[in-house]
Amino acid sequence: MEFLDKLNALSSKIRQQGASIKTEEATKNAFVMPFINSVLGYDVFDPSEVTPEFVCDVGTKKGEKIDYAILKGGEVQILIECKKIGEALNINHAGQLFRYFHVTNARISILTNGQVFKFFTDLDAPNKMDEKPFLELDLLDIDEHVVPELQKLTKSAFDVDSIISAAGELKYVSQIKKEIAAQLTKPDDEFVKFFATRVYDGIITQKVRDQFSALTRKAASQFLSDQVNDRLKSAMSGAVMPSFAMETADSAGAVSAPEKKEDSEEDRIITTLDELEGFHIVKAIVRTVVDSKRIIHRDTQSYFGVLLDDNNRKPLCRLHFNRAQKYLGVFDKDKNETRHPIESLDDIYNFADHLKATVGFYE
Repeated sequence: MEFLDKLNALSSKIRQQGASIKTEEATKNAFVMPFINSVLGYDVFDPSEVTPEFVCDVGTKKGEKIDYAILKGGEVQILIECKKIGEALNINHAGQLFRYFHVTNARISILTNGQVFKFFTDLDAPNKMDEKPFLELDLLDIDEHVVPELQKLTKSAFDVDSIISAAGELKYVSQIKKEIAAQLTKPDDEFVKFFATRVYDGIITQKVRDQFSALTRKAASQFLSDQVNDRLKSAMSGAVMPSFAMETADSAGAVSAPEKKEDSEEDRIITTLDELEGFHIVKAIVRTVVDSKRIIHRDTQSYFGVLLDDNNRKPLCRLHFNRAQKYLGVFDKDKNETRHPIESLDDIYNFADHLKATVGFYE
């Protein structure tokens, strides 16, 4: 089973069983151990790889245990602290991780409730666990950007130097995304003032701040909506006017319909949001076997193509989304296309193995 399939399988298990899990111990057995074993690839029944109830005395604190320690070459590499599924995770839950991180060789620690996994390292100060995670995984809302980074933590690919070198960018990009989301939902005074001072010439009083707080939220909402609808607007601007609007009324002195201009082939191509989302799903799947920069899309009137190296002779798949029934077109080694009906974009993940194998046809 491929890596993303393993994540999706565990995600399905959480959806099915999560509501019936009532304790931390049950959470470990149902979700955390399968994550360690199936997703990360460590043998939970081999104490030389995974030690449950790991003991490491710290100062005057004796006999404290951490839920799991993952070892490589006899050295602790990853520490895991577990909470009950559904329980909120915050830094107050990580006291033992902080203490153990300082006295072991571990550079990675994980705080989890079986659904959400927060990954920490020591970017801010050597041998001292950061207060903010560099990576977060929610198994009920899997972020495609997280998947390739998570793979670096697996037994077969574990490279602590590679993980740490990427952790800084991951941490700050994640925090910036959260901050943007928070500001667009509930902008603080500094955010409001930033825009108000650029469009308002008067003194920024509290009344003005209150007014611009509402205006900023409204503008942000409209901006995001405009981005989503941008292609639809482009399509509408180039659309042919309805027949009733083209009727002339010269005899009544009304304005005649404008002369229709022949559309170019490029003008008739409309790339939809579903096609772009489908492309990103395909990209997330095959980026595990090929550099994502090599995965390119080309839209045509008949289909939306996904190519390797922007080369028509290297098709990865085609999205036939210009009809009520959507189809995913996949290729064999002779470049023969087979179309499969799909009900939703998530169904593309069912073809993950085939898509990755298709990359191998051209390598």
